[in-house]
Order: sequence, then C-alpha cells, then structure tokens
Amino acid sequence: MKGIHALGTSVVRAGTGADVIKAALYLASGSLGAGTTAYSSTSEVSGTNYSAGGVTVTNGTQPTNTGTTAHWTPSASIVYTTVTLTTAFDAVLLYNNTQAGTPAIALYTFGSQTITAGTFTLTMPTNDGTTGLLRLA
Repeated sequence: MKGIHALGTSVVRAGTGADVIKAALYLASGSLGAGTTAYSSTSEVSGTNYSAGGVTVTNGTQPTNTGTTAHWTPSASIVYTTVTLTTAFDAVLLYNNTQAGTPAIALYTFGSQTITAGTFTLTMPTNDGTTGLLRLA
C-alpha cells in the first residue's frame, strides 16, 4: 500500500513527504469503472464552488493491517462546502495528485445525488480490516 502512493504521514520511497490525495466527483452519466487508471476531467462534475480536480483528502492515517488485511482510510470526512451541483453525480475518484499522471487509487460509487447551495460530505468508515475504505487481503 506504499509502493506508488505514500498514504499516511511517513514515506518509504524517495519522496520527502506524504502524497497529496484528492477526491473528484463524477457525473452519473460518466463511464468510470475498473479501467479508470488516472484522474481525468472527462465526466467530472462542475458547478458553483466546485473546483476541477476536487478537494484534498486528509491523509493523516498510516496504512496498517489487521490480521491478513491491510487497510487505509482518510483521517477525516471528505467535504465539498457550499456547492451547487445540479447535474446528477454518483461517484468519487481518489487519486494521487503528487505522482506524475495523477494515478487513481480507488473509485467509489453511491446513489445518484444533486445538491443546491449545500455541503456534500462523504463520511469515512472506521479504519480497520473489516470496514476500512481501502482494504487488501
């Protein structure tokens, strides 16, 4: 979990700090899926107070393991403040904004949403081997 992406606060490769992880929202009509390997603005939402590329994820939790399952979860909820996104969206892409090519880390889908002048929050699960956001067994 630390090969390409420096998740958490320590670094095991040649970098000088943890990577900047970002979260971008995507339209329900988009075609993201298992073949999505990097951030792209194609099918990304747009609207009031939403910046292309999404928001920075709080990356303060070290990857760890519980038994035979490695896991990592952002250390805070992902929040888009006072946004207006009137075209339906249903996915968030976590990607590495530090590495060349902005490689994808994970893509998550949820029910179709719209929001008008509100705050959209993705609440993070408990960081453990059963419910952690990113798990490898």
